[in-house]
This record gives sequence, C-alpha cells and structure tokens, in this order.
Amino acid sequence: MEYSNKNFPELKNDRLLRAALGKSVDKVPVWVMRQAGRYLPEFQEVRVKHDFFTVCRTPELACEVTLQPLRRYEHLDASIIFSDILVIPQALGMTVEMHPGVGPVFPKPLQTPSEIDGLQPEGAVSRLDYVGKAITLTRHKIDGKVPLIGFTGAPFTLFGYMLEGGGSKTMSKTKEWLEKYPKDVHRLLCLLTNVIIDYVVMQVESGAQLLQVFESSADHLSREQFTEFSIPYLKDIRSGVRAKLTEKSLEQVPMTIFAKGAGHSLDIQAQLGYETIGLDWTVDPTEARKIVGENITLQGNLDPQDLYKTPEEIKTLTTEMVKKFGKHRYIANLGHGITPQTPLESMTVFTETVHEAI
Repeated sequence: MEYSNKNFPELKNDRLLRAALGKSVDKVPVWVMRQAGRYLPEFQEVRVKHDFFTVCRTPELACEVTLQPLRRYEHLDASIIFSDILVIPQALGMTVEMHPGVGPVFPKPLQTPSEIDGLQPEGAVSRLDYVGKAITLTRHKIDGKVPLIGFTGAPFTLFGYMLEGGGSKTMSKTKEWLEKYPKDVHRLLCLLTNVIIDYVVMQVESGAQLLQVFESSADHLSREQFTEFSIPYLKDIRSGVRAKLTEKSLEQVPMTIFAKGAGHSLDIQAQLGYETIGLDWTVDPTEARKIVGENITLQGNLDPQDLYKTPEEIKTLTTEMVKKFGKHRYIANLGHGITPQTPLESMTVFTETVHEAI
C-alpha cells in the first residue's frame, strides 16, 4: 500500500518541537541517539534475517525498527528514522558494506583528489528515495504519537569516511589531505553540501518534522580546522535548507547541529542559525548556556557509559543533568549514541527520570 506524504495523522505530543522553537513545555522532552538499534533484542531479530543496508533500503523494515523503541519506552518524545549517514556516499557511487564487529567498510575509498570527479552527484537524491518512502510510511504508522526526526551526516564527517575507508581513530589520511590538498577538500565538501541540502529537503517533503546534522568527527579538528573545514558548510546547509523549503512552499522545520567534540567552538556554532545545538558528554551545561545565550535550545548530554550504572545512580545523574540545563530550551538526550550492550532497564530509568526531574 502506498502512503501519501499528505494528510498525516495529527501530532499529539509536540514537546520536542516546542522545546526546539523555545516555547514552554509541560515536561522536558527526551529521545536518544541510536534509540532504534543494537541494544534492542527486537532489532537484533530483524538483523538476523536482513543485512544492515537492506533494512535501511526497505521502507517497511526501516519503519518497523524506527517504531520499536516507541513500543518499549512510553516516555520517549521523538522518533528518528532508521537509516545511516553513509547512504550519501553510496548514492554518489561508492560501495559501503557493514561488517559485523567492524562497522562500515569502503572496499575502495578515495585515494587521490582526481577520484572526486568520479563521484555521481547528479541524481544522488533520487537514489535515496527509499529514505523518503520510509519517512512517509513511518509518519502514518506512528499515528501522531511523537514527531519524526530526519537526519544526515555533515560534509566533513562523510568526507572522512570516504577517505579513511571506515571509522578511524587517527583520521591520518584525512589530516594529510587537509594539509596537502585543501582546494580539493573544499571542492568535495561543497559537492557533499549540495547533495545534503537536497537530501534533507526531500526528507521534509516526505514528512520529517525536525532535522539533525551529525558532525560526528569534529573531535578530530582543532578550532581553527573546524572553522575552515566544517563551519562554512554547516552554515550553507542551514541557509540552503531554509531557502529551498521556502521555494517549495513547505513549512520550515527546526534543525539541530550535533558536532561531537566541538565544545571548543560553541560560540561559532551559535551563529549558524540552527535552533538546537547538541552537546557531547564532555561539555558542562552551565558553561554551554553562558556561551550560546538564551535563544538557542541545547540537547544532551549524559555520558552513554552512565547507562551501565545502577538504576539509582542513573536516576541521580539524570536528575542532576536536567536540573543543570533547566526546563526552557532543552531537549534531554545522551552525549552520543546509546551503545549496544546497554541494559534495557537503563533506558526506562533514564527517560522516566527526565520527565520527573523538573
């Protein structure tokens, strides 16, 4: 059955959107990065039968795993579409495989700047239409229970994967390119930016109600490098999305930037026009608020490792965190994605405590 991206069920819980826009909320909204994922036994059951990227590319499966955490945890105030940031390099013509116990692997990463010309940005977004279909299907199946978040990787993070051939602890090839081939790096970042803008606008057309941009590799950049190789593109994405949504007569949606490890540049992030800034667990909420001011929503930032502690400890740490952030312009989350071995009860304690804390 084909679902239309019109006539979606009415939204019953708009806490997340209200917090992102700086409106008053009855309770602090909470969701968790990677909440649809490996820590859930029901997700593992789907993965036994289907390869990771098959789940991403099959709207019915992506929808099912997106809904799984909502069935289990009644206190979640948002869903985030199940997908992966690396679907963009795939749409540009690169092969990406998910290897068990290793993570994503590019059998043929970029070796030289001349290979940038072999990428296929034309039609890339139409090759990602399965994400749009999954979003539209999920908006109907969620039945207005909570908003649906769409997302993308940011240009520098995607560039790093395309060069390193997977996750990297040192990012040595990437750093070499920043020094040796800065013009080519900017050319590739610009190409990625243009694809990303069209990709997330397509997600909004399909039904996404908030967008998050993941600059997950910002922790490899100094403040100076972040300012040169990340900030201009994050800014272009924000203004480009706003302009395209206007052009298409679509409603504007709030956007979140989550630059992991870029606590050194919160002042610059606050200038980019994103409604929400995500904080990793290394950032002090009180300091962050002083830096960004009162007109930006903050999201975060419990250490994912804290969810391995006792329920009592989780409750104490979560309550302390929420009180530090306060109720206004705040979305509770972890400071990075939930990890695979996290006890299921920890999520219950975390989400319940957020709602009870203030």
